[in-house]
Amino acid sequence: MSFHNGDSQPELDRDARVHGDLDDKATVQYVEDERAKYEAHALATMPESLRGLTDEDLAHEQRKMVRKMDMIIMPIIAILYILNYIDRQNLAAAKLQGIVADLGLSTQEYATAISILYVGYVPFQIPSNLLISHICFAVVLWGGISACTAAVKTYQQLLVVRVFLGVSEAVFFPGVVYYLSAWYTKSELGKRIAGLYIGQQLGNAFGPLIAAGLGRLNGVHGIEGWRWLFIVEGSATVGIGALCALIMPEYPHNARILSPMQQDLAVWRLEKEAGAGEAHEQISSRRGFILAVSDFRVWALVWAMMMVQTMGSINNFFPTIVATLKFSSTTTLLLSAPPYLLAALYFYGMTWYSDKSGKIFVPLMVCCALAVIAYVIALATLTVGARYFAMMLLPSGVIGPQLLLYKTVNLHIARPYPKRAAAVAMMNSIGGTAPIWASYLYVDGPHYYVAFGCLLAATVVFVITIIWYKFYVLGQNTLLSGSPDQQKEAIKRGVTQEQVQLGWRYVGY
Repeated sequence: MSFHNGDSQPELDRDARVHGDLDDKATVQYVEDERAKYEAHALATMPESLRGLTDEDLAHEQRKMVRKMDMIIMPIIAILYILNYIDRQNLAAAKLQGIVADLGLSTQEYATAISILYVGYVPFQIPSNLLISHICFAVVLWGGISACTAAVKTYQQLLVVRVFLGVSEAVFFPGVVYYLSAWYTKSELGKRIAGLYIGQQLGNAFGPLIAAGLGRLNGVHGIEGWRWLFIVEGSATVGIGALCALIMPEYPHNARILSPMQQDLAVWRLEKEAGAGEAHEQISSRRGFILAVSDFRVWALVWAMMMVQTMGSINNFFPTIVATLKFSSTTTLLLSAPPYLLAALYFYGMTWYSDKSGKIFVPLMVCCALAVIAYVIALATLTVGARYFAMMLLPSGVIGPQLLLYKTVNLHIARPYPKRAAAVAMMNSIGGTAPIWASYLYVDGPHYYVAFGCLLAATVVFVITIIWYKFYVLGQNTLLSGSPDQQKEAIKRGVTQEQVQLGWRYVGY
């Protein structure tokens, strides 16, 4: 049994090709030795239920199992993620439907209402991710809180609701990324995380469309249209979240949607890829958090995410930016949808390329190029055609890097699981502090010189950071391919002994 049946084989050959070393006999021998170690480890840890299967049987069972996972898990996650972004972006749509006038909000007060969501969202990211168990409960909770926005009468009440909305949403995204990484191998994970971001863009696209439709309820039963927006969408989130809680499986080792043999296969294929799986993890959540905080790689990715979140802060004001085209509020909401639909298609193609080629750095640079083009156009002109072209590029350019950074942290901080969970939460929380202050940049319309200038600067800093990170991980790969002393040095910098034994490498850069 050779175990060359797909996505769990270490990427030793590709790593050697990247560095041009396959002509070196010592490197070839090293690759063969590491593959032998890998296969011996895989055989030693193989569950009894799988030992009688051939490679072809294993490949067939794995394809069947992954199809089942995709048909049950991914639709649930996609629906919940769409609801998450519809509820989160409602305030931007409500601005065009009169919430600012009805509550008497100033420009600064509206910016505070946007940013204060992250005051609740950010601090609860890490503790919530260390206690992940009830994602759907969080969905029901935030749906109810979002619906309560319809009842606010004052600016102060709006702030209180927004803080609690942030707290209730804190568990969702890092929890989902962690959840998916406990089901899918690294070669499968990219497309599934892309599915999250496609869901995000669909939520961003459908949100304005739904808001435009619900705006017709303005005055029905004496209730303003923006209040109907929160009532209807919040109530829908509560109902759908409760339904999904009944059918969403937990983890592979105890999932009722899998047969006992499929449970063994699901756990084993992750174990042989990068170490102990969820059911056998010996590291506590507290220890995983300490390991993440003390890892330089995690902080580098956190900083990169902070720059990307600064770029992405424009999402909270996107209908406002579109409104600079001087169309009616309904038309503005309708025009806000196509850029996100284009981004959904772009993300699918980008992640398909990333998964097929194994590259992360190249699509990151492409996203940054799109963002820079959009910023420059937006700064330079108010012409409707050129400005809307820039708006069509913006979601693809500013949100795409988030997707690739989450893929990076799940591949590069692979084990232990609790450390990876804490690393994802740190990226999403500390990196997510950017929208708190970035919300105050959008004050000098219609050009928004300060906002687009800061976003452009953040993009440049991000590019510099990622180029540095590329050379850092290439240097670490050299250590991992070197002598035992060099490998020990790599272990000091965050790689586990088990990963070294499996021939693990930093990929994508």
